[in-house]
Amino acid sequence: MLSDLWSFTLDFYARPGVEQACLNLQANGANVCALLCGVWMDRRGVQFDPERARQIGQLADPWHEQVVGPLRDIRTRWKADATGDEELKALRDRLKTLELDAERELLVRLQRLTEDWPQRDAQPTGVWLEALAGGAAQASPDALHILLRAGTDIA
Repeated sequence: MLSDLWSFTLDFYARPGVEQACLNLQANGANVCALLCGVWMDRRGVQFDPERARQIGQLADPWHEQVVGPLRDIRTRWKADATGDEELKALRDRLKTLELDAERELLVRLQRLTEDWPQRDAQPTGVWLEALAGGAAQASPDALHILLRAGTDIA
């Protein structure tokens, strides 16, 4: 049986090229937690369903916009100033931890939403990832390809 979504994400994100590919897709509007959930769904053999992909977006997008995004925005704004200010750097590091905690909570919620969806006996196709990437797939096709390849190369 495949690991929980959080453990899968940590392992998958550490694969060569995955982090940068995720950052490229994120820069083009993709919700990385939704993408990682898509790779996990494909690896678990969950049959693709557009309605279920919409449900993932309905859960992931507001959480990202209201929780993860604002934390990331503040952390990013503080980056330059924190290089010469140890106290601000420490606060920025705490924000980074909080941002990661918020992403982990989103992944827990995505797992709860999807864990009982029916599975099939088939090889990964990448269809979940492509659907959840939306317009970022066209803006960053090479990054999407890296994730597709990494997702199908997992033993």
